[in-house]
Amino acid sequence: MEFMTASKAAEIWHISQRRVQILCSEGRIPGVFKLSEIWAIPAESKKPCDSRRRKGKKEQIEDECN
Repeated sequence: MEFMTASKAAEIWHISQRRVQILCSEGRIPGVFKLSEIWAIPAESKKPCDSRRRKGKKEQIEDECN
């Protein structure tokens, strides 16, 4: 199994590195674990849905989650 860092995931998912770290610490990415101070994220992981969005944009949220 291959892993990527939070900075690599941030680059692929087009979000900030800090946001990826928060998603990891909240347990929103399956299979993630921490090696010292570095998050190890499975390479095949998909970007989790952003639950911070307003409820009125349902179509946009569904597009981003898939």
